[in-house]
Amino acid sequence: MCIGDRAYLAHFAISDIDADAFYPAERFSRGAAGLAGATAEPYRVWLEDWSVEAIAPGQVRLRAQTADAALDLVLTETLPPVLHGDDGLSQKGPEPGNASYYYSIVQQQAAGTVRAGGETHDVTGLAWKDHEWSTSALSEGAIGWDWISLQMDDGGALMLFEIRRADGTREPLSAGTYVAPDGTLTHLAAGDWTLEVTDTWVSPNSGGEYPAGWRISVPSVGLELTGRPQMANQELNVSTTYWEGAVEFSGTLRRAPISAEGYIELTGYAGSMEGRL
Repeated sequence: MCIGDRAYLAHFAISDIDADAFYPAERFSRGAAGLAGATAEPYRVWLEDWSVEAIAPGQVRLRAQTADAALDLVLTETLPPVLHGDDGLSQKGPEPGNASYYYSIVQQQAAGTVRAGGETHDVTGLAWKDHEWSTSALSEGAIGWDWISLQMDDGGALMLFEIRRADGTREPLSAGTYVAPDGTLTHLAAGDWTLEVTDTWVSPNSGGEYPAGWRISVPSVGLELTGRPQMANQELNVSTTYWEGAVEFSGTLRRAPISAEGYIELTGYAGSMEGRL
């Protein structure tokens, strides 16, 4: 396949919590004429004027814009990349080859500008990068997943993914990773943590009923958290309808108070994702 035949897809969204406004967007383009593409050295991924590119060792610039919203951020690493699963190989189902390569870069320092609601703001904060790639799909009977990324106020982080099956059970290979503030990793199997839904929200657009409150317990690291979305309607009605948005949590880590902010992705609630990833 020549690069001009490749199709590229990107999603971009900004949640304006104070204004209760959500700005999702989707874009497709071909690799022909340099409209979209990706290079490893130097690291750069672009889709027309949306891009992420390395500008220095451990530092990338992220840019995207629509008529309603825009961002231009520089992200700087503070911890080494987190390899999930078995040295970066994250199993997703029992079938041979049903896996992805998966890493995260957490607790990045972020600075730049964000535009929403007609106003541009100078911003600083924390960023999380996920990079996951594979050629597999959800196993038969798996209808969607809940993916959780939380950055703790002590400098730690937590990633969990739960693949949901049509019979109401959890895929046994659901997993996660706890990152201590010093970068030490604790890999979590499905039996090492629980995720309880404490509230729901029904989309007025798709009719999908999504979790809207959670209780997380990770006994092996002494972590107990409860949380909810920072804004209810963060549903993307694009080529795939799903919910992905900003959340906030609080609780205890080894009985000491802790809080966290992050992102949660919820798929398969407005239509099954079976056979897709």
